[in-house]
Amino acid sequence: MEGFIRALPKIELHLHIEGTLEPEMILELAKRNQVSIPYQTIADVRAAYAFSDLSAFYALYSLGVSVLKTEQDFYDLTWAYLERCKEEHVLHTEISFDPQLHIRRGVAFGTVVNGISRALQEGRSTLEITSRLIMCFQRDLSQEEALETLQQAMPYKDSIIAVGLDSSEVGNPPEKFAQVFEKARQAGFLTVAHAGEDGPVDNIWHVLEQLQVARIDHGVRCTDDEKLVEHLVSKRIPLTVCPLSNVRLGVFAAMHEHNIADLLERGVCVTINSDDPAFFDGYMIDNFMAVANAFKLSKKDMANFSSNAIEASFLISDEKAALHARLQHYLDLNFRPII
Repeated sequence: MEGFIRALPKIELHLHIEGTLEPEMILELAKRNQVSIPYQTIADVRAAYAFSDLSAFYALYSLGVSVLKTEQDFYDLTWAYLERCKEEHVLHTEISFDPQLHIRRGVAFGTVVNGISRALQEGRSTLEITSRLIMCFQRDLSQEEALETLQQAMPYKDSIIAVGLDSSEVGNPPEKFAQVFEKARQAGFLTVAHAGEDGPVDNIWHVLEQLQVARIDHGVRCTDDEKLVEHLVSKRIPLTVCPLSNVRLGVFAAMHEHNIADLLERGVCVTINSDDPAFFDGYMIDNFMAVANAFKLSKKDMANFSSNAIEASFLISDEKAALHARLQHYLDLNFRPII
């Protein structure tokens, strides 16, 4: 199974690029940009990654992004992630970024987008990895600030395919951002949103009904409402689930208690993703292996996560067909009868 998963064509739809900041890069960029951080060695940074709840994670996350200053920094960050994608047979990735984290630090919107986009373009041409870019609003900030951020994104519409909503759900219901999502849809952006991670199942209904999202990031609390699960199945509404993240942040106490295998069996368009892999103990192979080791799933079951992700992606139909063909070719090779 491990060899099968390692070479399995994969598609990642829930990845925060700031969450790929490895300790080595944090120290390198802190030195490059003369940013003072409370860590002197890689071991110091790795020790700080031993957080156990969402608030501690956000505090460390904010400290980490403080080292990102220039366009080259964002290019280097994105390129390092794409190189990992190449190693792990990730053929397509839809990367989220949090511009408000950077604008508030005095980093221009264009600096962020141009650095990420330049790496994505090079990734397409030299690594043969296709990609899309998603701009997230932070739900712990105001809608007014989100509206200002949306306005700053308008000159970069060709580089950004969708808007999203992330950070803690507690005290920040989806309806708080109904206006900015409506404006984003009117401007031609697709929409996604985190819901049903650290918040209640009602948040999933609300992002569907009030924000009109195309897919749900996380969404694991859907099993608290049988009618919602039936709705997700009948409408083929995707969930971008992040197994290691869910366990690390206490959404589930252990991987064997996760509901991802049950969701797959029930016909939900569920996918596997890494979320913030530098902080949550693993990239795509690690997440696939964690699920495979926790549940009695077949190779075809594991491949269905990739098939679902192709379906759930923001690629056009011809691009999806090409990825489905590559996945099917891989399966044909692995399940060919031995003569």
